[in-house]
Amino acid sequence: MQETDVTEPLSKVPSEQRADVIVVGAGPAGSTTAYHLARAGLDVLLLEKTSFPREKVCGDGLTPRATKQLVGMGIDISEEAGWLRNKGLRIIGGGQRLQLDWPELSSYPDYGLVRKRDDFDEQLARQAEKAGARLYERCNVGDPVLDDRTGRIVGVEAKLGEAGTAAKDKTAVTFRAPLVVAADGNSTRLSLKMGLHRREDRPMGVAVRTYFTSPRHDDDYLESWLELWDRRGPQDRLLPGYGWIFGMGDGTSNVGLGVLNTSSAFKDLDWREILKAWCASMPEDWGYTPDNQQGPIRGAALPMAFNRQPHYTRGLLLVGDAGGLVNPFNGEGIAYAMESGQMAAEVIAQAQARQTPAQRELALRSYPKALKDTYGGYYTLGRAFVKLIGNPKVMKLAAERGLSHPMLMRFTLKMLANLTDPVGGDSMDRIINGLSKVAPKA
Repeated sequence: MQETDVTEPLSKVPSEQRADVIVVGAGPAGSTTAYHLARAGLDVLLLEKTSFPREKVCGDGLTPRATKQLVGMGIDISEEAGWLRNKGLRIIGGGQRLQLDWPELSSYPDYGLVRKRDDFDEQLARQAEKAGARLYERCNVGDPVLDDRTGRIVGVEAKLGEAGTAAKDKTAVTFRAPLVVAADGNSTRLSLKMGLHRREDRPMGVAVRTYFTSPRHDDDYLESWLELWDRRGPQDRLLPGYGWIFGMGDGTSNVGLGVLNTSSAFKDLDWREILKAWCASMPEDWGYTPDNQQGPIRGAALPMAFNRQPHYTRGLLLVGDAGGLVNPFNGEGIAYAMESGQMAAEVIAQAQARQTPAQRELALRSYPKALKDTYGGYYTLGRAFVKLIGNPKVMKLAAERGLSHPMLMRFTLKMLANLTDPVGGDSMDRIINGLSKVAPKA
């Protein structure tokens, strides 16, 4: 890792290579962070290793939590702008089918959205640009630049070049800033180079998905399957994991499955083959057949429940997947990526307004506490939940018993999607909020 003497004034660094804050990664977490920082009047560099539009593995379904963040960023989420609204969640399992609308709350809208990731991320990045962030695409960030006296990160080494350019022909650049935000996803090379490794005691999921042309493309409910069956052989076989079907509104459906490392089958199975087996068991007129498949099956890791900590250290803040912010209850990552980005930006803006380095550091250290106060207890409950559902038999029993009780499932929907009003909510909200409050904030 490069070391540098920070007594060299930043004024000697070319203006295009220095900023108040560097954000590494222009996914939902990074772009949201950069947007709110720029809105607060800070000079922000947003560094993205690829160029837009670009593909990312995702279910593409957004709950009301993520919808609220988009509204707060001023994104046009109208149908005319290409967004498909959904009314709620359809749950299938235990031989039953239950359709639940998103709850009516003062804190969140009563609808979710669907949008393909290949242009969803670009919309957020362009919005950050409009707010004043300086976006560098095709910018590969390498080593952190460290102050040799304090060990603090004071910048990053990067290489700039057009797509397809050989590494030796790319331009080496050093970007400098007193604060850096790691928004570089689950792999988060920047965090690893700062010595922050994944916690093995936290759950990890894997998601695989593909697209099919389908008459179900305009379904206005997100669909979740609590059981996956392979019905191709002489005897039906219960597969590990849970599945989803999201209509995209463009003639295709996003069909995928997720599995947790609490499942005994986590390391031993080919999840792409599991997805194929599940799709083969569905009605043929839905169109989830090899002839209708659009693109390959892709997979990605889901880092859950604060699986990388601390979220602030030595001038580096972690947001989104880099900090393991995925909800262990439902595998949702985008909402928490955006929320953590907003929280980090607010903390940074407050810290920058402090008079002394000691005061700024005190403010920055409030970021991990803010995350734990917001999600810590809820994620602790989620860790217990994933241990239970890692057993397919438990999932099957829960589906059979639970889906026959609509009131219980409405409570479960609020719990799994983390949709409650913190003040003035109903009895379900008070129970969920109370459980989250008393659970340890680890």
